[in-house]
Amino acid sequence: MVSWEKVIELTEEVADFIRDKIYEGASLLDIAGQIEKKIFDLGAKPAFPPNLSLNEVAAHYTPMWRDPIVLKSGDLLKVDFGLRIGPICSDFAFSTSIGKEVRNAQLINAAEQALSSAARLAKPGVAVCELGKAIEEVAFNSGCNVIRNLSGHGLSENNLHAEPTIPNYDNKDGTKLLKGQVIAIEPFMTFGRGLVSETSQCEIFSLKEIKPMKQKEVLEFIKKEYGSFPFAKRWLIEKFGQIKTHAALKEAMAKGVLMGHRVLKDVDGSKVAQAEKTIILK
Repeated sequence: MVSWEKVIELTEEVADFIRDKIYEGASLLDIAGQIEKKIFDLGAKPAFPPNLSLNEVAAHYTPMWRDPIVLKSGDLLKVDFGLRIGPICSDFAFSTSIGKEVRNAQLINAAEQALSSAARLAKPGVAVCELGKAIEEVAFNSGCNVIRNLSGHGLSENNLHAEPTIPNYDNKDGTKLLKGQVIAIEPFMTFGRGLVSETSQCEIFSLKEIKPMKQKEVLEFIKKEYGSFPFAKRWLIEKFGQIKTHAALKEAMAKGVLMGHRVLKDVDGSKVAQAEKTIILK
């Protein structure tokens, strides 16, 4: 079986590949497609749909089928993606400003510094709240806010979000990190209120419970192709077309077969930056 180290190495290779493909006028759909193609070219699969979240949108935006959005000057884009080979998975994110924008740079630098600061502390025996405290201190010193209701997490085989939760502030959680654990540290920085809320938009889904469905073909495809990992609505549309996909998703959501991961955002007009990497505790 492939190692965690190898999957993390391939993830960083994808990040290096995609950075110069992000520029004013580039489409989100094309960026996502290039990430996905690179992952497949490396002999892996996406662990979840690439999240390309703009400005006040913090997480869970993956391009729609035929998505029209293109990057414009002043945008702050978060690129969040992961790989999987068999049951082994990764989670990685970086933020980039489209054009030079001082406030964007301030948030991006704070997110990267917070990630580095928390990663230096991430050792067996350290309480998770200590990582959160380090992240919060960077935010304070940078003049911005952490997003308190988003957090890092553990990773395990076939599970992108396992224990422990890695807070982005000092929540007094004394849970100790353990040798051999795999974690993703994931600070989010903003000039907004520091809390995200769900929108009505949902482009990402994951399997929750197997139940009988009329749209059996779609369900079997989801089970075989994605298992417990999240997938994009557009991936199903590319396979089954719009009508069949929409009917299947409607039925699956009504029956509790699927879980939707709605787009998360801070207040309108704000900006959010994110940095993330997967770490093996040794």
